[in-house]
Amino acid sequence: MLTLSANAPIGIFDSGIGGLTIAETVVRHLPHERIIYFGDTAHLPYGEKSEALICHYAEGITRLLIEKGCKLIIIACNSASAAAYAHLVNRFGTQVHFINVIDPVIQGISAMRDVAHVGIIGTQRTIRSGIYTRRLRALRSDLRTSALETPLLAPMIEAGFFNNQISEVVICTYLADKQLQGIDTLILACTHYPLIRPVIHRLCGDSIRVFDSTDFIGEEVGTVLAKNGLLSQKKTEKNKFYVSDLTESFEKTTRFFFREEIELELYPLWD
Repeated sequence: MLTLSANAPIGIFDSGIGGLTIAETVVRHLPHERIIYFGDTAHLPYGEKSEALICHYAEGITRLLIEKGCKLIIIACNSASAAAYAHLVNRFGTQVHFINVIDPVIQGISAMRDVAHVGIIGTQRTIRSGIYTRRLRALRSDLRTSALETPLLAPMIEAGFFNNQISEVVICTYLADKQLQGIDTLILACTHYPLIRPVIHRLCGDSIRVFDSTDFIGEEVGTVLAKNGLLSQKKTEKNKFYVSDLTESFEKTTRFFFREEIELELYPLWD
């Protein structure tokens, strides 16, 4: 049994700005909660890294968030969720609660009985892990799944190229791939992709429903906190944001999502 304080912060980490979509969702759903965010911008993107290296980075960040007193850590990255979740739970599960961004999506989509053919787009690491296909079929053996690597999207978004002509051409090319033909549902299996979801939705049309982690994560976090008696009743401190390397796109996107005055601090964890 973990002994943690309800007033403790929620830790959230990703390799860059993608996890900010998760952080914004959590803050919106649970306004009394305080977050500590770590963006490992020195090592982005995680989607091209090996499992061992992702685990190494994730472990270092987890140690920091535990030192900061976090009661729950959200792995706000699909690549890290696929590669490091089990490792982190095994290593630190007696000290803090963990949530990944994959399981809530799997559970939510599999419960939709009118879903028949699911398309999945994500980084190389996420798609090659096969985790979405494996877990969806474990819950719904009748589901068809089609997965496509979309490696250009996360770096494009990190560079600030989203919701413009450049991003639309890249997105359109991926969505036209024969692998995705005939799908009725599309999972955006990268936390960067909610930033381009409006374009994806428009290009897919009304015949394809589009989902990502932000559709499910707020409720999941609330459920886990309530189950463990850790829901905060009052926010007493500001949210904090750390990065392993200061980047203009991270600061700009953070201020876009969190219009309050933010504290962004350089924390070069591996120097």
